[in-house]
Amino acid sequence: MTSAPSAGDARRLAAASLAAGDPTGWFEQLYAASRSGQAEVPWDVPAPSAHLQSLDLPAGDGRRALVVGCGPGRDAEYVAALGYRVTAFDISATAIDLARERHPGTPVDYRVADLLAPPTDWRRAFDLVLESNNVQALPTAIRAAAIHTVGTFVAPGGTLIVLAAATVRTDSGGDGPPWPLTRAEIDTFAGDGLQPVSVDNVGAAGTTLPTRWRAVFTRP
Repeated sequence: MTSAPSAGDARRLAAASLAAGDPTGWFEQLYAASRSGQAEVPWDVPAPSAHLQSLDLPAGDGRRALVVGCGPGRDAEYVAALGYRVTAFDISATAIDLARERHPGTPVDYRVADLLAPPTDWRRAFDLVLESNNVQALPTAIRAAAIHTVGTFVAPGGTLIVLAAATVRTDSGGDGPPWPLTRAEIDTFAGDGLQPVSVDNVGAAGTTLPTRWRAVFTRP
């Protein structure tokens, strides 16, 4: 059985990037190092998120969806298979290159974009928004701004799904990322007029993230 990629490379690069005053530059560094065989991306696994799959999402029927921090595209492809017109973005150009290479002929519109400075026409433009495991990789100094921005993507009548670490196993080593979100932080996703539908604390046995948040919000 193949073991999961180690988080050590991500933590090493994140620490150096944060020390240099660049809280997000390490994402591109990590993907580029991984592509050259010099690092491992711990979340780069073949299957879509089990916690995403556990949600009873309706068929997309051509409605618009946005996947935040999509990496190589596993969750974006899952959402597209449900019938959504998916836009998926990542701050790392290498991650977007990998997504396009791994999914030739995909209907997903993969783009390089920054969560903290997104295209203005994305505001309230998407019927489904997926934020999976991105905010947990951001330091406190920029986390509140990221949480607020995620909510602005949701169209009237739309849904926001948030998946994030609630705890990290104490023997997993290092100081993060990820940095678990508190319940108070999860609740702040309900800004910009969003309302909570459900906030669940769910188990993830056998992983370095033994409990996780699975939250759903909507814009009336």
